[in-house]
Amino acid sequence: MVESEHSNQMPLTVVVPGAVITGRLAPQSLWRERIAEVLAASDHLKPFAGLFTTPGPDSAAAPPTHLHLHLARILQGSYGLPHTGGMYRIAIADISSWTVGDLSYTDQ
Repeated sequence: MVESEHSNQMPLTVVVPGAVITGRLAPQSLWRERIAEVLAASDHLKPFAGLFTTPGPDSAAAPPTHLHLHLARILQGSYGLPHTGGMYRIAIADISSWTVGDLSYTDQ
């Protein structure tokens, strides 16, 4: 639904090996666009931006294999890292559990 509706408002928390990650689901196209913007803004990483501006695989052709999160944080104790949130791509096969919503953490 995230891919077809182009919505990025659903909060999701997942458990993967070694981490609990909380963020908002994003369509792959939006996630790729944001990664390209971040890379293009860096003098050292600018050449990599083009890798993310080309269209990804057709999401209608097959079920998704990855979740794309934005404003995502790895929960470490009572803290969320990075402080500003990041862009994460998580293989669905690596998710051992999940819940809808954000888990509480402290940004101190």
